[in-house]
Amino acid sequence: MIRNGHGLAGGAEQPGPGSRPAVRVWCDGCYDMVHYGHSNQLRQARAMGDYLIVGVHTDGKWGCAHLHPMPAWGCPLARGPPPSPGMLEGEGPPAWWWPLGRGGRVGVDATSVVTTLPPLLSGPEEISKHKGPPVFTQEERYKMVQAIKWVDEVVPAAPYVTTLETLDKYSCDFCVHGNDITLTVDGRDTYEEVKQAGRYRECKRTQGVSTTDLVGRMLLMTKAHHSSQEMSSEYRAYADSFGKCPGGRNPWTGVSQFLQTSRKIIQFASGKEPQPGDTVIYVAGAFDLFHIGHVDFLAKVHGLVERPYVIAGLHFDQEVNHYKGKNYPIMNLHERTLSVLACRYVSEVVIGAPYAVTAELLDHFKVDLVCHGKTEIMPDKDGSDPYQEPKKRGIFRQIDSGSDLTTDLIVQRIIKNRLEYEARNQKKAAKELALLEAMRQQEEPPARGGHSA
Repeated sequence: MIRNGHGLAGGAEQPGPGSRPAVRVWCDGCYDMVHYGHSNQLRQARAMGDYLIVGVHTDGKWGCAHLHPMPAWGCPLARGPPPSPGMLEGEGPPAWWWPLGRGGRVGVDATSVVTTLPPLLSGPEEISKHKGPPVFTQEERYKMVQAIKWVDEVVPAAPYVTTLETLDKYSCDFCVHGNDITLTVDGRDTYEEVKQAGRYRECKRTQGVSTTDLVGRMLLMTKAHHSSQEMSSEYRAYADSFGKCPGGRNPWTGVSQFLQTSRKIIQFASGKEPQPGDTVIYVAGAFDLFHIGHVDFLAKVHGLVERPYVIAGLHFDQEVNHYKGKNYPIMNLHERTLSVLACRYVSEVVIGAPYAVTAELLDHFKVDLVCHGKTEIMPDKDGSDPYQEPKKRGIFRQIDSGSDLTTDLIVQRIIKNRLEYEARNQKKAAKELALLEAMRQQEEPPARGGHSA
């Protein structure tokens, strides 16, 4: 059991210690297939200042908006009329709807006010141009980043190359990136300008996870003969090629093993107990590849009451494999724990929760409400309903998150575009290895010339 901070984005920006001006920090990235490595980067960046702004790159398909935090009003979905044409041109007050290019719109969580900007009707597909095709759509990536508890503000459609102009536009003191490297399509460091100006800070990259790694795990799911016994040798062979290009193995893109530590868990969990007047809500599941479907569900649960305290129970890997089959879960229990701990709608995590929601569990945590999504509830091993106890007590509620995204659908997206994603990672690795070689040659001392007789 791990307690998590409520961490809702909201309220006015707070001054720094001693009434000094708040230190505003900028991070940016694709944030495709958001995982605990991304969350850990944002956690480290937030610790360097007082207010964290995260720019998310565009895929060129949607309009743009500017998300500002505000106090939660209890309702998980923003409501209101569509913005007027004046609002779409950047005039007038904030609108409740997130305007999208070509007439679309999407509701936004009530913890954010959306200031509309002109729709992005055309423009470069930033991620596809520089990195290859993203797995998730632009609006999915915006909402995923907004759900990370250390993020104070999200700037959609951020430029791929970070400039001083961007930092000044959002009054940021400096930007933060991991100790790997990000290159443009022509092989340039995307942070070159801010590094030269001394407005760049670096944080430690999380070992053992990358989008490359997760995509590799999912692509293995396409092999009918794949089994748990074969996984270690087959996955190792696949990982060796997936994080490689003909020039050798990439230390950034390549796959490594994740090792959970108590220190890492403590860093992610901020530890608040339920207070008098809080409504304790229990949810349980695999929360595998923590995605926007999970976020929408947890946001809806969080908005059910005025003072929610949401406890998420995570099932053991063996339990998930029993009801999901194949080689699920794609992320192991330790990895899934960090992903859920980073979500601003979760207050506490139970690591290795029982599949059946028992009377003992409900009494131990003093649970007031048990929620489950619209996904099918698989019976327990003995054929019983795992939610029969909360149903008997009249505290069970089924929640429609409004999202149909599931872990299975994510895997299907990857399989459908398998060759594209493999090519993307090999291309990325090749650029990075070329830079590594250039850096190595620069660091080598010049060879001494011979002496003439």
